[in-house]
Amino acid sequence: MEKINFNNDITWRYIALRVALVLGTVGIIVWFMPRDNKVNFKMEVNKVWLYNDLNAQFDFPVYKTDSLVQAEQKEVLRDFAPYYVYHHNVSERQEKLLSEHLRKNFHGFGYHFQHVMLNTLHLVYALGIVDTMEPLDQQGDSAQMLRRINGKDVTMVSALKVMTPRQAYERIVRSPEMTVYREVLKEIDLNNFLEPNLTYDEDRSESARLDLLNSVPLAVDVVQSGQKIISQGEVVTEKTYQIIASYQKEWDRRNESDSAFNLMVSGETLFVLIIITLFIIYLSIYRKDFFEQMRYVGMLFMLIIIATLMASLLVEHSLLHVYILPFAIVPIFVRVFMDSRTAIMTHLTVVLITASILQKPLEFISVEMIAGLVAVFSLRELSSRSQLFWTAILTSMAAMLTNLAIFMIRHNDFSQIDNDEYVFLAICGIVIFCSYPMLYLIEKLFGFTSDITLIELSDMNKDLLRRMSEVAPGTFQHSIQVGNLAAEIARKIGGNPQLVRTGALYHDIGKMQNPIYFTENQSGGISPHNGLTYIESAQMIISHVTEGLKLADKYNLPVQIRDLIATHHGQGKAKYFYIKYKNEFPDKPVDDLLFTYPGPNPFTKEQAILMMADAVEAASRSLPDYTEQSIRQMVNKLVDGMNDEGYFRDCPITFRDVQYAKTVLIEKLKTIYHTRISYPEMNNAAQ
Repeated sequence: MEKINFNNDITWRYIALRVALVLGTVGIIVWFMPRDNKVNFKMEVNKVWLYNDLNAQFDFPVYKTDSLVQAEQKEVLRDFAPYYVYHHNVSERQEKLLSEHLRKNFHGFGYHFQHVMLNTLHLVYALGIVDTMEPLDQQGDSAQMLRRINGKDVTMVSALKVMTPRQAYERIVRSPEMTVYREVLKEIDLNNFLEPNLTYDEDRSESARLDLLNSVPLAVDVVQSGQKIISQGEVVTEKTYQIIASYQKEWDRRNESDSAFNLMVSGETLFVLIIITLFIIYLSIYRKDFFEQMRYVGMLFMLIIIATLMASLLVEHSLLHVYILPFAIVPIFVRVFMDSRTAIMTHLTVVLITASILQKPLEFISVEMIAGLVAVFSLRELSSRSQLFWTAILTSMAAMLTNLAIFMIRHNDFSQIDNDEYVFLAICGIVIFCSYPMLYLIEKLFGFTSDITLIELSDMNKDLLRRMSEVAPGTFQHSIQVGNLAAEIARKIGGNPQLVRTGALYHDIGKMQNPIYFTENQSGGISPHNGLTYIESAQMIISHVTEGLKLADKYNLPVQIRDLIATHHGQGKAKYFYIKYKNEFPDKPVDDLLFTYPGPNPFTKEQAILMMADAVEAASRSLPDYTEQSIRQMVNKLVDGMNDEGYFRDCPITFRDVQYAKTVLIEKLKTIYHTRISYPEMNNAAQ
């Protein structure tokens, strides 16, 4: 377990690790925060505006609806006339070629045929043959005219008169003048003489079309900076809807630049850094015991990161509602494994960071903080699953009532209430109740032990405890008594009663390997130590600690229980055999380590409590009489001796705590060993 002495042992590695944790947490949270910086108001026409009063922060135009703009653009495009360039030499060239072709191959039909044919072709070219009708077809009925460019002159021509080469061919064939010559026309390949003399000018046409589109104004009004757009509780009309939509659009346009993006990210980073730094300062000043151990700090920051990331993802993708997230799980988990004050501070950190990405931060802070406080207050200790059920119920009710209270403050009409919010809060309560498996996951991930796990381990039907009750009944009864004494002390001086009670049940499990060597399991006055040397006897007694640790590993007991097994004698000595040896061999040198427990000495308050309770309960069985004076002298002698020998030097227990512990031990032993009155026997006369 990591221990840091802040007076002497502050190292760069220790500082760097925590600085890296803070910066890494800030980086992860900021990275996943919504990046669009949009004001995404959820609104509908003829529905109540649920947000705070909205005032314009800058001047902006009120844009028309897309449908209105499209209708006006369609109307203005009726005047659109695409540009076509006229090539007069095309008709001259093609008419000349056709004339030569007719004289050479069809001179037998006479002058009239040639004259009609050439006149018809000339008429078609005069009307115009275009290379494409696509620009005219795209406009539909809107395009009635086209602009014909002939050098510097531009004239308007009806779009209905011009033809494609195919249409020109059909017009020549079907013309009345050519009726009598249709059979002859089949022998003339007219397609060779039909070449477009009007080519589409795409650049001029597109420029003219854009000019027309740009002539349509996109805005109908202007809102001045500071002007009220809508008040909370007001019904959203079509006009107001368009004003708010225009406000959102203008907001997005103003924040598209890199400078705006960088400013936003810098602000987010600074805000999150301030919150996380204050949280770290709280831990380092007020909960130094947690701050010194990375498993505690790691769990706290993991919960903060997960909670804020889930909120960011919901907002980024506009999924459901942020109230569906069980933020109250954070203080619940911290309360179960740490304390109430740290749970509240952690919850405050999560809520403040999350609120910075929401549209209604004040309402969110109010609802979630009250829900978190109720969760902490209703869960002083998690000793059964039913407690989590009632915590979930109370938390949900508190959140709903807070949300309702805020609604009543801001509105006077219950028809405007948003029922979805209460559905999400109810679902959140269900998620909190179903979060029990996550407690087990955190226990295994960070090496914690919850009260529920301790209660389960305290079950006398557990294989290890049941075996001890059968194999070493004296040790088993001793462990129960030690657990009762230790739990009472823990309640008095602020330890964990359930942890120390459970640890007491297992602290002597190593005695099961050789139970007869321990006096509480002996009967008949015969001791197996009579056949052993003092050193061998001491080693046999000491071995119950190492054997207990082996059994703890075999049965996968939590690390806190293993530490209680290892420290319940600290680095003390097997004094009975040590003193015997010193008295019998006063001049013979002795290796003290042969009589010394492996330790270590206690380094938590619960370990110190167990050491005191274990020693006092064992010694109380050897008292010749159980008077208040004898009990008090025994307790003071044992506990003061432990203190004088430095067993409590490494654990956070004060002299006041030790005095309270001695008082509890004395009072409990007086109650246990109280003198009973003798019942009188009935004499013969009374019979």
